[in-house]
Amino acid sequence: MQFPHIPQQTQLPLFEAFLAQPMAPTLKEVVERPWNAEPEVFSELSLRGAAGNCLNLLAPILRELSEDQDARWLTLIAPPASLTQTWLRDAGLNRERILLLQPRGTQSAQQLACEALRLGRSHTVVTWLNPLNSSSRQQLISAARTGDAQSLNIRLG
Repeated sequence: MQFPHIPQQTQLPLFEAFLAQPMAPTLKEVVERPWNAEPEVFSELSLRGAAGNCLNLLAPILRELSEDQDARWLTLIAPPASLTQTWLRDAGLNRERILLLQPRGTQSAQQLACEALRLGRSHTVVTWLNPLNSSSRQQLISAARTGDAQSLNIRLG
């Protein structure tokens, strides 16, 4: 039995195969697209797992923020009880650049965070608000823009 001979297609050299593909957008196209003129002022970080593991993941982030070259404070609003002065020291944070604030009376952590952001004396205000609805998020964003600050909400769970 004979099989008909089918000529094999020649393989394109790698460079030619690359050129045969549609090109990605050119730099000019990317540059001409409108960019959001205002920087993002709100970020949210969600950490799940054992409390100790979450704190170990959080430590380098807070350490970096506490060493920020901005002359303003890193402010922590109503942090969890496990974030003690001892933990801050052991995690290597610059405690001279950190304010730990707790709401008083009928003031909520959300209200205190907005006030701290609006005043602009902190480069970053860290909160532990959970759940955080869209209205609360918008309030934090507006206050952060007013005070030229960053808002970071951390969800531990």
